[in-house]
Amino acid sequence: MMKTVSELRTAINSAETAEKFAQVYGRDAVAAQQARYAKALDRFCEIFPADTEQLTAFSAPGRTEVGGNHTDHQHGCVLAASVNLDVIAITAARTDGQITVKSEGFDADHVDTADLTVHPEEAGRSQALIRGVCSGFIRRGYRVGGFDAYTISSVLKGSGLSSSAAFEVLIGNILNHLYNDGKMDAVTIAQVAQYAERDYFGKPCGLMDQTASSVGGFVAIDFADPEKPVVEQVNFRFADCGHNLVIVDTKGDHADLTDDYAAIANEMRAVAAQFGKTVLREVDPAEFYAKLGALRGVVSDRALLRAMHFFDDNARAQKEAALLRAGDFEAFKQEILASGRSSFMHLQNAYSIKNPAQQGIPLALAMSERLLAGKGAWRVHGGGFAGTMQAFVPCDLTADYCAAMERLFGEGSCYVLNVRPVGGTKMI
Repeated sequence: MMKTVSELRTAINSAETAEKFAQVYGRDAVAAQQARYAKALDRFCEIFPADTEQLTAFSAPGRTEVGGNHTDHQHGCVLAASVNLDVIAITAARTDGQITVKSEGFDADHVDTADLTVHPEEAGRSQALIRGVCSGFIRRGYRVGGFDAYTISSVLKGSGLSSSAAFEVLIGNILNHLYNDGKMDAVTIAQVAQYAERDYFGKPCGLMDQTASSVGGFVAIDFADPEKPVVEQVNFRFADCGHNLVIVDTKGDHADLTDDYAAIANEMRAVAAQFGKTVLREVDPAEFYAKLGALRGVVSDRALLRAMHFFDDNARAQKEAALLRAGDFEAFKQEILASGRSSFMHLQNAYSIKNPAQQGIPLALAMSERLLAGKGAWRVHGGGFAGTMQAFVPCDLTADYCAAMERLFGEGSCYVLNVRPVGGTKMI
């Protein structure tokens, strides 16, 4: 139900919303989130003073990859999770088909829903994502319409937590609830978001980021058929496991890594081609190992190692999900460590061979081993080569761990997170 300004302001501070904030963000974050949503409402009223009726608040979370490093582009399995950093929006519908989104710290983006063609000059900009999501709705037979929105994001760009996917899922939820009575399901919203990022924003991407943001919680995804991924929520209460999820930003340079990322997929496909297949998911691991000697010299040694990683991490992502369902967090941590070793040794995405002097991720992993051996777990996070690593840190060690890592990589380099049980949603 949409609300007036005064009704929304009252709702933000209501007991009902406080309970929802506690579920989504954690009970100790309720007051901060009430202030954050109130700030967003105040800024919305300043920027869109004519919109005093029919207001709604939305939220979409960032995500973290937990298992299955570089398995999705080979139609493999992954384990991902939404986190308690998100992008929120205060919105009001418009009747003229115009969309204006003003994000904190950025210029406003404008889209006319009468023109949903690809605009090449918008590539790499939020405007392209908005237009692309609208196009995706129309292509699937859903309605779109205009709205004004003010957004605040805690999913920092470059954090490895996928701020673009959170923004896309946010726009999808706004259109879904304002114009489609919430009928589009979470996986379809994710597919629309991927379409927007790929075809409008100009970034080739899999479906993991958008699915984790849209569905929420721990999510096991099987991409055997990328057009119809099998998505299952994993029923596990991370808050009860006695650990924090920490993402460490090693402040590495992300520039000029496109070739490094592309080489992983290309080399894996080169191995698959030796079996007459397109991707490694179609190759029988037993057949691969039986032919390993014959393959050497036909494809590179690195390609063979990367194929080994795929087969192991693809199976491991499924095992990790099963361990969480069983509540065996200690065994789960051992699989995380095994995944990290495989990424370092076989996948080889801890640093770029183009700049071997810069090894922020290996340094962070080595320091994590020193601090957490026998107690926590750690691995490279996401695409790798530069940027972030992930650690599961016992709660009583988190402060010391973060202090040590920030002495190494700088203040603000650690993000202490929780797994958020709710994906993209209409919050109020």
